Amino acid sequence: MQSFDEVVAAPAPVARPGLRWLLLPLVILAGMGLSVEAGLLGPLGEQVGHLWATLSIFGVGSAILFLLLLFAGPQKGPALTDLPRWQLIGGFLGPVYVVGLTLATPHIGIAMTMIAILSGQVGKSVLIDHFGWFGATRKKVNGERWLALGLIVAALVLIARG
Repeated sequence: MQSFDEVVAAPAPVARPGLRWLLLPLVILAGMGLSVEAGLLGPLGEQVGHLWATLSIFGVGSAILFLLLLFAGPQKGPALTDLPRWQLIGGFLGPVYVVGLTLATPHIGIAMTMIAILSGQVGKSVLIDHFGWFGATRKKVNGERWLALGLIVAALVLIARG
């Protein structure tokens, strides 16, 4: 069994040149989808309860993924049971994220919720990149990355005040 230090220092996958520019619009659209999801989850949570709203979102998502897997054919790679248990922690983090959205959005608004999430994501992402955790390509924190994080925190403060 691998130690946590071995796990977080795993080698990074090789990036293909040009692929990042194709994926960037897709990721931006996915981020827009998260804002829509937050807008839907807040009122749903108020109506049916926050945990039921979260369960409904994951239930619909799981049903769609199940159908996609049925039509996609066999998937390559090891069996789920052969993977290190730490890789499944996302199954815990996803519901925590969605419950957080469901609870926060009605009280602080979609913009405030999303910029707060963004500041947490970027802050942790900078650390993950810097140390190369979880197989990420190591990218040292430099002045530009600190500035970007600072600007996101400034945006959080400005939206909170506005």
